Amino acid sequence: MKLKDKVAIVTGSGQGIGRGIALTLAKDGAKIVVTDVTDKIFDVIKEIQNLGSQGLAIKADVSSAGQVGEMVKKSIEQYGRIDILVNNAGIFPFKPLIEMTEAEWDKVLNVNLKGVFNCTRSVAPHMINQKSGKIVNIASIAGVVIGFTALAHYSASKGGIVGFTRSAALELAPFGINVNAIAPGSIETPGAGMDMNAESVKQFLQAIPLKRIGQPEDIANAVLFLASDESSYITGQCLVVDGGYTIQ
Repeated sequence: MKLKDKVAIVTGSGQGIGRGIALTLAKDGAKIVVTDVTDKIFDVIKEIQNLGSQGLAIKADVSSAGQVGEMVKKSIEQYGRIDILVNNAGIFPFKPLIEMTEAEWDKVLNVNLKGVFNCTRSVAPHMINQKSGKIVNIASIAGVVIGFTALAHYSASKGGIVGFTRSAALELAPFGINVNAIAPGSIETPGAGMDMNAESVKQFLQAIPLKRIGQPEDIANAVLFLASDESSYITGQCLVVDGGYTIQ
């Protein structure tokens, strides 16, 4: 129980990687604020409670500074502190660059990158007062290590997250706050575009040295490490979790 009695906010935790992170941290003793734009957060809270842990469900759009501020306020009112922030919320609509509209570009950047800014800016003052805190930002191998077609907006946002992580780590280190990022590779989640036939899956796996698609738990376990005291001497880093996809 590395995180016993710690309070963690996990954005975008209604499904997929975010849900996996929320459940993993809850299993390790943390009280979880499950936040997303979907009602699925209430199902995740039930799962957390079935684990014997505590949770609070708050609907919020991370691209809205006002909604984020209200979410953080409610979290403090409920638990009195915030020890961990996992900036996971993100969208990845595929669209060729020359067909992409300004509105489509703005939506991805507002959720994926501005959302990280909004949440970190709102939570950091509370962590500064505590003289402790762990912030983990979910980036991607896209834009951080390699590029992908039809994902220019997504890649730009995820590359920006790593730059933000390094600067925030420098500013918050004097207050005992660690800020790190994780860059997932291919993870099997709802809506991740993993609906392929057997032959397509076989070809796809040839590009992954560990020969399997990642699961939300693979990312969640990395978050658990970065959110625990075991990573107290690590800050400003980006951990790639991709089964070896980008080392070939």
